[in-house]
Amino acid sequence: MKPHPLSTRHTKARPQRGVVLFVALIALVVMSLAAVALIRSVDTATIIAGNLAFRQAATTTSDRGFNDPASGAMAWLTTTSANNGTKDPTKDATHAFNITNTGAGYYSNADPALSLTTDATWTGGSVALPDDGSGYTVRYLIQRMCRVANQLLSDANCLLSDADIDTSSHVVRTAPEAGRSMPGKPPLYRITIRTAGPRNTFSYIQAFVY
Repeated sequence: MKPHPLSTRHTKARPQRGVVLFVALIALVVMSLAAVALIRSVDTATIIAGNLAFRQAATTTSDRGFNDPASGAMAWLTTTSANNGTKDPTKDATHAFNITNTGAGYYSNADPALSLTTDATWTGGSVALPDDGSGYTVRYLIQRMCRVANQLLSDANCLLSDADIDTSSHVVRTAPEAGRSMPGKPPLYRITIRTAGPRNTFSYIQAFVY
C-alpha cells in the first residue's frame, strides 16, 4: 500500500484595512473638539461674570459722584450756592447757576448737542476717589433743565420743580401773584454720572434734583 503524503494547507493572511484605527481617530477628533468647546464656554462664562462684576462695581462707585461730601455733584451745587452769597438766581444774571461753566461740568441749559459718550465732554466735574488701586474714575455733568443758556429763569424757558423757592423764609410768589414774569419754583437740575473702570467698563446713571 502506497502511503499518501500528508497534505499541508497554507492560510493566506488577509491584509488589515485599518478601519478600527480610522474610527478611533475620528472619535479622538470629536472628543478634542468637545473639550475645546467646553473650555471656551467656561472662559466665556468667566469673562461675562467678570464683566458683570465690574459693571456692578462701577454702578456702585457712581454713587460717589452724587454724594461725595468733598467733590460730588451735590457738594458742588451746595458750595456754589453758598459762594454766591445773597445773590438771587431768579433775579441776578451773574449768579453762577445762570452761567455755563464747562470746566466745572456745569451747563446752564440742557444742551441737546451735548454728547455724553465723548471723553472731551467730561473735562470737568471730577470726583476725587481714594487711591485704592481699583482703577475707577468718576465724573459728573450738571445741566439746568432750561432751553436757553446763560439767562435768568424767567427768560430761559426752564423745566421747574413742584417746590416753592424759599428766600430768607419768604416763599417767592408765582408769576400771577407777583404781577410779572418771574417763576416761583426752582428749576430742575439733571446730574449725569459716568464711571470708567477696568476692562473698558463704563456706567452711566442720572438723577434730577432741585
